[in-house]
Amino acid sequence: MTGVTIYMEGGGNSTGQKRRLRAGMNEFLSELSEKVRKNRRQWRLVPCGSRQRAYETFNNARGHAGEDEIIVLLVDAEEPVTEPTPVEHLLTRPGWDLSGVNEDRVHLMVQTMETWIVADPDALAIYYGQGFRANALPSRRNLEEEDKTEVASALHRATERTRKGEYHKIRHAADLLALIDPAKARRRCRHCERLFATLGAAVAAG
Repeated sequence: MTGVTIYMEGGGNSTGQKRRLRAGMNEFLSELSEKVRKNRRQWRLVPCGSRQRAYETFNNARGHAGEDEIIVLLVDAEEPVTEPTPVEHLLTRPGWDLSGVNEDRVHLMVQTMETWIVADPDALAIYYGQGFRANALPSRRNLEEEDKTEVASALHRATERTRKGEYHKIRHAADLLALIDPAKARRRCRHCERLFATLGAAVAAG
């Protein structure tokens, strides 16, 4: 294995926004990146902006990747995942072709990245401080059952009275990803656990 590259949805349109998301997500995935670097391999995380752009960049990269390179796609599911695999879930999108892609190279944030963020109310409380209402966040153990609109609404209610103001994806998500405990997201979001488990196994095998 020469290295791991993850092409992910998110980061907005500017270079600075993408840089901030890269830093936050790198911190969230530090357990994986440290394993890769410990083996003297390259780790790259590439925020691509839109979901469509992430797919297109991933597809182009895998067409030019070496046999021992691990190329990964990470995007929002946007809805409940009822198909057996992430690939089958994404094939419902018009124009998406993932034929021949290893199932372990496609991963979903279910239903959105914010689902992972709300998995750790303690970290959010530290970040937002006075006025934060943790009891507004979803309490169910399986957060992937929580509709994305409900997650967005819960974050609004929990943060609207804080000095930082209500949750804003571009301004706050990167900082929060660097703060939240990945173990909590993994316990409450099975597709987050899948990302850590399958990539961790691939890195160990490489």
